[in-house]
Amino acid sequence: MQALIHNKVLIITLLVWAIAQGVKVLLGVIRERKFNFKWFIGTGGMPSSHAAGATALATATGLHMGFDSVVFALAVVFAMVTMFDAQGVRRSAGQQAALLNQMMDEVYWGRFESGRLIELIGHTPLQVIIGSAFGFLLACFLYQKL
Repeated sequence: MQALIHNKVLIITLLVWAIAQGVKVLLGVIRERKFNFKWFIGTGGMPSSHAAGATALATATGLHMGFDSVVFALAVVFAMVTMFDAQGVRRSAGQQAALLNQMMDEVYWGRFESGRLIELIGHTPLQVIIGSAFGFLLACFLYQKL
């Protein structure tokens, strides 16, 4: 347990992810003028906390282990797969969910509520880019401070 508490790369990654989720909630409150707890635990939205966390992991790993290390290469590939999945596969699944929910609303004349599919599960490319930049910058800053 002591090793986890002192793992700088892990702490930075978790902090960046949590901060990105917090920013997402703050932007949602500003935009919608109400608080929705689903914004904190849910997926999708601006910025991509998946991209922020994965990029922070790769950045902190590079700073800690060296940018020529195998561990850094592994973290970069993990980040690339995570970001591709967030803006590709998961975004498409969210679009399909929205279409299916709309079809069910039309079949049941707007009375379809139970069993609705979650629509906001992916990210736009811009959300991923902003999340990645956020993760990189915050990881660089936190690595110097911790």
